[in-house]
Amino acid sequence: MGKNRAWWLLVFCNLFWAGNYVFGKYVVSEMSPLWLTFSRWVLALVILIPLAQLLEKPDWKQAAKAWLPLSLMGLLGVIGFNVLLYSSLEHTSATNAALVTALNPVVIVLFSVIFLREKVSRIQASGFVLSLLGVLVILTRGHVTQVFQIQYNQGDLLVLGCVLVWTLYSIIGKRVKGVPPVTATAVSTTLATVMMLPFALAQGIDFSAISPLALSGILYIVLFPSICSFVFWNVSVRAVGASQAGITLNLIPVFTAMISAVLGEVITQAQVWGGLLVFIGVTFASGFVEQQWKRKKQSAAELPGK
Repeated sequence: MGKNRAWWLLVFCNLFWAGNYVFGKYVVSEMSPLWLTFSRWVLALVILIPLAQLLEKPDWKQAAKAWLPLSLMGLLGVIGFNVLLYSSLEHTSATNAALVTALNPVVIVLFSVIFLREKVSRIQASGFVLSLLGVLVILTRGHVTQVFQIQYNQGDLLVLGCVLVWTLYSIIGKRVKGVPPVTATAVSTTLATVMMLPFALAQGIDFSAISPLALSGILYIVLFPSICSFVFWNVSVRAVGASQAGITLNLIPVFTAMISAVLGEVITQAQVWGGLLVFIGVTFASGFVEQQWKRKKQSAAELPGK
């Protein structure tokens, strides 16, 4: 896959995940974090497994040989991240959750440089700084210094756990070889649901108490954050690297603000300017600007008289 297409997939990936914050906040008031995680992935598998067979026609025996890293991906990305996120939304706001999640690119870059020996250019680093600054402008309503005055509660600490497990998930996903991305998502999800099954049965659930609004939220979470985002993420990480893909996670707070506007909330100037900074930063971080600059420099060097 070309890098340009991978960047577009990452944009949609983060748009869908932003919706997960909004709908997850509603659904978790009627369903436990464990059951929300378990039900979304059981339903997602109905689509993921046939999709993997249709698109990739994988060698399932080869996938079975990679059971250990795929099990870790299921434990971290499917179970750990989602249970921690939904648990955090019981105690903190979506804004605070998005603010803490904005630390993800920093941690992914750090881990990728240390463990994967990935390199980040100065232009890409400046893009990361711009995008992170944009997130801070949005979440602090233009008062960036307030980020140091926020009182973190139990929910905020749980989101810090989300940052760590998603970083590890991304690093492991980069190292999985010989298993196509959709197949890797399907297999890791299957292993994760098997791990969750005894705990879900022990906890139990009253489906009759779930409202139509919550059911609509679950349907969205199954189709978009569960299936599309995970597939898009795994495909893109292999194309552009974990550190660069991680930078686009700064788009989640931007898209969260946009979804909130559709639901009737007013968009402030801080959100507009912060959003612009994020998009400019992601453009720099993606390497697009650097590529264009190199092409222009090369073209100039090839002109007569040079």
